[in-house]
Amino acid sequence: MKVDKPNQEERNDQMCRRIEVDVVVDQRDFLSPEPELLPVAGEDLSFIPPLNFSMVDNGVFRSGFPDSANFSFLQTLGLRSIICMCPEPYPEANMEFLKSNGIRLFQFGIEGYKEPFVNIPEDTIREALKVVLDVKNHPVLIHCKRGKHRTGCLVGCLRKLQRWCLSSIFDEYQRFAAAKARVSDQRFMELFDTSSLKHLPMSFSCSKR
Repeated sequence: MKVDKPNQEERNDQMCRRIEVDVVVDQRDFLSPEPELLPVAGEDLSFIPPLNFSMVDNGVFRSGFPDSANFSFLQTLGLRSIICMCPEPYPEANMEFLKSNGIRLFQFGIEGYKEPFVNIPEDTIREALKVVLDVKNHPVLIHCKRGKHRTGCLVGCLRKLQRWCLSSIFDEYQRFAAAKARVSDQRFMELFDTSSLKHLPMSFSCSKR
């Protein structure tokens, strides 16, 4: 029985098929490794700042109302004091955090009314400013519910003491209040009388405009 030998063309075709298979196998060595899985929230210690958190000046910070998710972050600030501008009783979990970290609470309750019923007591802001200006209370965190209006007014009045121009004060206020900015808040800051506080030192301040 005669067996036909493959001609040159058939041999070349078989060789090409073999090379194609080899190439497919070899390509597997160049596949990207499986991506690393990111840690799930809660598996590692997280440092999450409160809503609207920002530094105001040396030793002075501002934010919205902190909750338990923010405690690890707040510990990194080494706070001595917290100024709360809300009238509601301070949450038990927050009080425990303050006690365990030796943080003093100053509460100046101002109701969070909406316009046109906003009433910001000037005396309350003045007393809160005295706490801010006393470096023995630093580092200090100022907060209200969302870190916009009541906190914004207190910081704005501090800026007046620091001799910021009104346009810069309003710009900062609007940056945090955004679409919720209130004309009444800005009017309050404009008319706030700082004369009774000008004798108090501001040795901590690095901010002048």
